[in-house]
Amino acid sequence: MTSNGFKLEVRSTGDGSFSLFSPEFGEAFHSSRGALTEAREKFVEPAGLERLGPGSTLQVLDVCVGTGCNTAALIEACASRGLELHWWGLELDREPLAQALASPAFRAQWQPGTVARLQELCSSPGMIWGDARLAVQPLVEEQKGQFDLLLLDAFSPSRCPQLWSVEFLGALGSLLKPKGLLLTYCSAAAVRQALRLAGLEVAAIEAPCGLQQHKQDWSGGTAASPSPLTPGPRLRSLTPMEMEHLGTNAAEPYRDPGFCLDRKTILQQRQQAQAKAMREGNVEGTSAWRRRWGLAGNHQ
Repeated sequence: MTSNGFKLEVRSTGDGSFSLFSPEFGEAFHSSRGALTEAREKFVEPAGLERLGPGSTLQVLDVCVGTGCNTAALIEACASRGLELHWWGLELDREPLAQALASPAFRAQWQPGTVARLQELCSSPGMIWGDARLAVQPLVEEQKGQFDLLLLDAFSPSRCPQLWSVEFLGALGSLLKPKGLLLTYCSAAAVRQALRLAGLEVAAIEAPCGLQQHKQDWSGGTAASPSPLTPGPRLRSLTPMEMEHLGTNAAEPYRDPGFCLDRKTILQQRQQAQAKAMREGNVEGTSAWRRRWGLAGNHQ
């Protein structure tokens, strides 16, 4: 049972790895392809750790630690490359991690020592519990420009817009070193636009099945950095289709000045801003963009 009284449901994903479903948010913690697969394809591989020599230090912030899958995958990747991991984590709810650590299925999917290291990190002062919007502010004051890598794995923008606002993403962006990297599974136009408004360069994470094979799965996520991003492991430039997406009403960002608005208010204010932009003829409707590019699905 979570702190809000909702019981999390255990799910086995496509690759057989452990995951959870949240009745409160109406969403799974991971994609149906698999929790472990997603952690590697959307967070570890795009990080480009091979660019770092053995003995290098990687300073990482995991936003929305959840079950700890992304951090565990990163622990193993760093260990295989001889990298020292300096880690911080932000998480509201203790229950997902507790359920994962207590699950034989979760523990069995990792190499010896990984779960112990995950427990060590999540018991350290670097693990910060509570509303990430409040927790990020002291980090910005103390460690602005110090992080090599940020992993953002919150529930989707429509379910948890508080963690996808211009303000919150701007705070995260300020934590990055000049060549630091923010990675997220989300390819929503509103999120990419917010990252751009925060002064970050944006690239796409390759879709697992490829753009040409499966247009409804045209992007595997988003990468952002204070510096221009060059194509690399699983990273590519935005396509003309994706750039046009940023000119539609879907690119109206979520806003949360003061880090105090609730979900309903953020969504309502965004809808009002979208309607105003459409009335004034400043943007294209997303449905027209989808038709032009022959897209299915609902990339908001």
